[in-house]
Amino acid sequence: MMNGDNLALRKKPNAEDDAYNDIKALVLVIVGILINIAGSLVAKEFSFPLYLDSIGTIAVALTGGFMPAVLVGFFTNLISSLSYYPNIYYSVINVLIAITAATFSQRGMLRKLTWKMVFPIICFVLVGGGLGSAITWGLYGDSMGEEVASALATQLNDNYIHNVFWSQMCAGLVMDLPDKLISTAAAFIIYKIYPKHLRPIRNKMDIVAALAKKGLSLSAKIVLCVSLIFGIAAAVVTYVSYRQFSDTMIASEYEYATDVAKYVATLIDPAWVDSYIARGPGAEGYYKIDKTINMLLSSSDRIQYLYVYKIEEDGCHVVFDADTPDLPGSEHGEIIPFDETFLEYKDELLAGNPIDIPIISDDSYGWLLTTYVPLYDENGKCVCYVCVDASMPNIVDTERTFAFKTTTLLLGFFITILTLSVYLAKRYIVTPVNNLAKLAGDFAYTDDEARKETLDSIRDLEIKTGDEIEQLYDAMAKTTRDTVDYINESQRKNEAISTFQSGMISVMADLVESRDKSTGTHIKNTSAYVEIICEQMIEDGIYPDVVNEEYKANVVASAPMHDIGKIKISDAILNKPGKFNDEEYEIMKTHAAEGAKIIRTVKKTVDNKELKEDYLGEAENMAHYHHEKWNGKGYPNGLKGEEIPLSARIMAVADVFDALVAERVYKPGMPFDKAMGIIKESSGEHFDPKIVEAFVHAEDKIRAVTAEIH
Repeated sequence: MMNGDNLALRKKPNAEDDAYNDIKALVLVIVGILINIAGSLVAKEFSFPLYLDSIGTIAVALTGGFMPAVLVGFFTNLISSLSYYPNIYYSVINVLIAITAATFSQRGMLRKLTWKMVFPIICFVLVGGGLGSAITWGLYGDSMGEEVASALATQLNDNYIHNVFWSQMCAGLVMDLPDKLISTAAAFIIYKIYPKHLRPIRNKMDIVAALAKKGLSLSAKIVLCVSLIFGIAAAVVTYVSYRQFSDTMIASEYEYATDVAKYVATLIDPAWVDSYIARGPGAEGYYKIDKTINMLLSSSDRIQYLYVYKIEEDGCHVVFDADTPDLPGSEHGEIIPFDETFLEYKDELLAGNPIDIPIISDDSYGWLLTTYVPLYDENGKCVCYVCVDASMPNIVDTERTFAFKTTTLLLGFFITILTLSVYLAKRYIVTPVNNLAKLAGDFAYTDDEARKETLDSIRDLEIKTGDEIEQLYDAMAKTTRDTVDYINESQRKNEAISTFQSGMISVMADLVESRDKSTGTHIKNTSAYVEIICEQMIEDGIYPDVVNEEYKANVVASAPMHDIGKIKISDAILNKPGKFNDEEYEIMKTHAAEGAKIIRTVKKTVDNKELKEDYLGEAENMAHYHHEKWNGKGYPNGLKGEEIPLSARIMAVADVFDALVAERVYKPGMPFDKAMGIIKESSGEHFDPKIVEAFVHAEDKIRAVTAEIH
């Protein structure tokens, strides 16, 4: 017989109730937004040192739950940004306050006047004052911005703390405490006086309740999927935008610096450069040019240094060098040695060629972007270079502000979209599916009456969503009817399929056992060692131009194919329980070249260039060359040193180490310390010394993996 839960499901859903609940929620959202805007206007009109822009958010969280509160928080800042655009970047604050208030409200900590209200108020202050101050610092940096707490932050920074970020943080927390006390009190009053018949049904609006079930519910999976998709999209958009903005900033600064340099070049007579170097102010026109250069430098906050050099073999001969507030310029005729950063451009500079790219350096003079503009005489010979250094920290500060704005804007939008998505999914997907799942779990086929009750329950549910859920419901109803007729046939087929699957598994096991018994373990072991080596090389900065996260991923993914050529080796040789004779060893050595051939064959079938060159390319390198030695005495080609592909040199260490510590039918496993000693001794002979260095540095991780797998 059907239980009480099934009988409850037989009550037809009331679409009119859902629509009316939506209307009440929409009205509540509008009221909350109006309250927030009104509070903000009152605070500004009377010059209160408060914000009062979250009263409606907290009140709606108490009255309607998560979804309406989040919408109030987000759209409050969206609307207020029409009059003051930076408000949009603070939308995440109001959204997080909405979530915090709804969470505490659901636990009964805001709906009654008790001492427990202290906890949500503290959280409001941390979100509003703490995160809000961080956003202000990110947007305005040392300028303190235009927030309520800016005046206090300035006083704290000037007189006590002397750090802009922490001054802003302390001021924000102090000023936000009375704001959130008043806002919470006002929200509590509004919650109490808001007509109960106008409140939406909370269990239809709340989000956390849908997620707080045992196991990973469908709602939780939707949250994870939406979070993952939007998170990845947001990260990509943020990164691409940041990179484009960064490139644009650098290009803009380079263009500006080049224009300044070109202007200075128009002031200098090429024929007088040598005279300027030798006589300085005693040369005709020197004083006027020097004064103009100094004026240009002092009038621009984008230029760090401005100077004119004649480039000779012995160094840079100073023609002009403008003074800075912190560093006087070099004297005319002084010879400045070449900085290490510019050695790669020395030949071009000596040849008098233009340098058409920005030179970015970080040395004793600071982090700079430099442009060199050559000055030619009437014969086309370069007589000197006009050089302008722009400050990279200024560029980075601008980039940071841009990244901060993009991140905060996307974060507020993301939380709002996530909440709305979960609510809609819960209403139009989760609830109907849960009802179907509940019925499916209570299906009974024991007798005629039970089957009739089951079919009646499905028919009475009447899911009318007009989409795939309704199609699923119709299909489920039909399937239930058909299942009764075909249950015996299904059982027979299931038994046949189960027997077939068991047979296939047995056959596959026999095939695996008929080949090299150690291959599967060896593949797992070497892959683990390769990953550890790559991670350590990244950490130690070994081959930094090649080894990065992308390279590591390709190498680790392709590592299992390094011995694929052994498929061409006969079982008699592959599984011989002892040392090979010369003929057998020569045959065994062919597995490297055979493996490369197999992977090259696979590559011919692949159209994806990146997959072919990166992943399969490294797989081919490792299969082909992992038995080559650093001293050139390996096989199959006798490569040496860096002629051997880097991935193969990494695999060589992992491959040999596993062969040493692994137990085989013809030998016991070697102790870890002894095997590690052999690796160290073979550095510079068998192995790349730098890779051995990384391997040794990661000894603890290697030891842990070895203990686990051996």
